[in-house]
Amino acid sequence: MADKLHFALVSPAKELFSGEVDQVIAPGTEGEFGVLVNHAPFMTTLKNGVVRVLEGDSVKMRIFVRGGFADVTPDGLTILAEEARNLDGVKVEEVQAEMEATLLKIQALDKDDTAKGALQAHFDYLESLKAALVH
Repeated sequence: MADKLHFALVSPAKELFSGEVDQVIAPGTEGEFGVLVNHAPFMTTLKNGVVRVLEGDSVKMRIFVRGGFADVTPDGLTILAEEARNLDGVKVEEVQAEMEATLLKIQALDKDDTAKGALQAHFDYLESLKAALVH
Protein backbone atom coordinates (compact mmCIF):
# COMPACT_ATOMS: atom_id res chain seq x y z
CA MET A 1 0.00 0.00 0.00
CA ALA A 2 1.90 3.01 -1.26
CA ASP A 3 -0.48 5.50 0.37
CA LYS A 4 -0.02 4.11 3.90
CA LEU A 5 2.77 4.54 6.43
CA HIS A 6 4.30 1.40 7.90
CA PHE A 7 4.48 1.95 11.67
CA ALA A 8 5.95 -0.25 14.40
CA LEU A 9 6.14 0.48 18.12
CA VAL A 10 8.36 -1.75 20.23
CA SER A 11 9.23 -1.77 23.93
CA PRO A 12 11.63 -4.10 25.75
CA ALA A 13 8.60 -6.13 26.88
CA LYS A 14 6.92 -6.61 23.48
CA GLU A 15 5.90 -5.24 20.12
CA LEU A 16 2.76 -3.19 20.77
CA PHE A 17 1.88 -2.44 17.17
CA SER A 18 3.01 -3.12 13.63
CA GLY A 19 0.95 -2.23 10.60
CA GLU A 20 -0.12 0.24 7.96
CA VAL A 21 -1.61 3.56 9.12
CA ASP A 22 -2.38 7.00 7.71
CA GLN A 23 -0.47 9.10 10.25
CA VAL A 24 1.37 8.94 13.58
CA ILE A 25 1.78 11.86 15.99
CA ALA A 26 4.51 11.43 18.63
CA PRO A 27 5.95 13.41 21.57
CA GLY A 28 9.48 14.37 20.53
CA THR A 29 11.82 15.99 23.03
CA GLU A 30 11.94 19.03 20.73
CA GLY A 31 8.15 19.07 20.34
CA GLU A 32 5.32 16.97 19.02
CA PHE A 33 5.71 15.79 15.42
CA GLY A 34 3.59 14.00 12.84
CA VAL A 35 4.68 11.46 10.25
CA LEU A 36 2.88 10.59 7.00
CA VAL A 37 3.88 8.20 4.23
CA ASN A 38 6.97 9.38 2.26
CA HIS A 39 8.18 11.60 5.14
CA ALA A 40 11.80 12.73 4.96
CA PRO A 41 14.09 10.47 7.04
CA PHE A 42 15.12 11.61 10.51
CA MET A 43 15.75 10.28 14.01
CA THR A 44 14.81 11.89 17.32
CA THR A 45 14.43 11.16 20.99
CA LEU A 46 11.03 10.96 22.65
CA LYS A 47 9.76 12.35 25.93
CA ASN A 48 7.02 10.84 28.08
CA GLY A 49 3.73 11.27 26.31
CA VAL A 50 1.05 9.86 24.05
CA VAL A 51 1.68 8.45 20.57
CA ARG A 52 -1.49 8.82 18.51
CA VAL A 53 -2.12 6.51 15.54
CA LEU A 54 -4.58 7.95 13.00
CA GLU A 55 -6.75 6.44 10.31
CA GLY A 56 -8.08 9.34 8.28
CA ASP A 57 -8.91 12.04 10.83
CA SER A 58 -9.77 9.57 13.59
CA VAL A 59 -7.45 8.45 16.37
CA LYS A 60 -7.32 4.67 16.09
CA MET A 61 -4.98 4.03 19.02
CA ARG A 62 -3.29 5.93 21.87
CA ILE A 63 -0.09 4.52 23.35
CA PHE A 64 1.69 6.12 26.28
CA VAL A 65 5.48 5.95 25.98
CA ARG A 66 8.20 6.62 28.51
CA GLY A 67 11.11 7.94 26.51
CA GLY A 68 12.81 6.23 23.62
CA PHE A 69 13.62 6.94 19.99
CA ALA A 70 11.69 7.48 16.76
CA ASP A 71 13.33 6.53 13.47
CA VAL A 72 11.76 7.62 10.18
CA THR A 73 13.19 5.87 7.12
CA PRO A 74 11.94 5.35 3.56
CA ASP A 75 10.39 2.11 4.89
CA GLY A 76 8.30 3.89 7.57
CA LEU A 77 8.37 4.86 11.24
CA THR A 78 9.74 2.74 14.06
CA ILE A 79 9.44 3.80 17.68
CA LEU A 80 11.65 2.09 20.25
CA ALA A 81 10.16 3.05 23.61
CA GLU A 82 11.76 2.49 27.01
CA GLU A 83 8.29 1.55 28.24
CA ALA A 84 4.91 1.67 26.50
CA ARG A 85 1.31 1.05 27.43
CA ASN A 86 -1.76 1.01 25.19
CA LEU A 87 -4.22 3.42 26.82
CA ASP A 88 -7.27 1.40 25.76
CA GLY A 89 -8.70 -0.10 28.91
CA VAL A 90 -6.30 1.62 31.32
CA LYS A 91 -8.26 3.13 34.21
CA VAL A 92 -7.16 6.16 36.22
CA GLU A 93 -8.11 4.36 39.44
CA GLU A 94 -5.74 1.48 38.65
CA VAL A 95 -2.87 3.87 37.92
CA GLN A 96 -3.60 5.78 41.14
CA ALA A 97 -3.54 2.54 43.14
CA GLU A 98 -0.19 1.58 41.55
CA MET A 99 1.15 5.06 42.37
CA GLU A 100 0.14 4.69 46.01
CA ALA A 101 1.73 1.23 46.26
CA THR A 102 4.95 2.53 44.69
CA LEU A 103 5.02 5.50 47.05
CA LEU A 104 4.68 3.18 50.05
CA LYS A 105 7.64 1.13 48.77
CA ILE A 106 9.71 4.30 48.35
CA GLN A 107 8.87 5.47 51.89
CA ALA A 108 9.79 2.06 53.35
CA LEU A 109 13.34 2.19 51.95
CA ASP A 110 16.40 3.77 53.55
CA LYS A 111 17.32 7.07 51.92
CA ASP A 112 20.56 5.48 50.65
CA ASP A 113 18.92 2.36 49.18
CA THR A 114 19.87 1.97 45.52
CA ALA A 115 16.38 0.73 44.62
CA LYS A 116 14.92 4.11 45.54
CA GLY A 117 15.95 5.75 42.26
CA ALA A 118 14.29 3.08 40.12
CA LEU A 119 11.10 3.25 42.18
CA GLN A 120 11.07 7.05 41.93
CA ALA A 121 11.48 6.83 38.13
CA HIS A 122 8.56 4.39 38.01
CA PHE A 123 6.44 6.70 40.18
CA ASP A 124 7.24 9.64 37.87
CA TYR A 125 6.23 7.50 34.87
CA LEU A 126 2.93 6.64 36.57
CA GLU A 127 2.29 10.33 37.28
CA SER A 128 2.78 11.15 33.58
CA LEU A 129 0.56 8.23 32.58
CA LYS A 130 -2.20 9.41 34.92
CA ALA A 131 -1.97 12.94 33.50
CA ALA A 132 -2.30 11.55 29.96
CA LEU A 133 -5.44 9.62 30.95
CA VAL A 134 -7.05 12.64 32.61
CA HIS A 135 -6.47 14.95 29.63
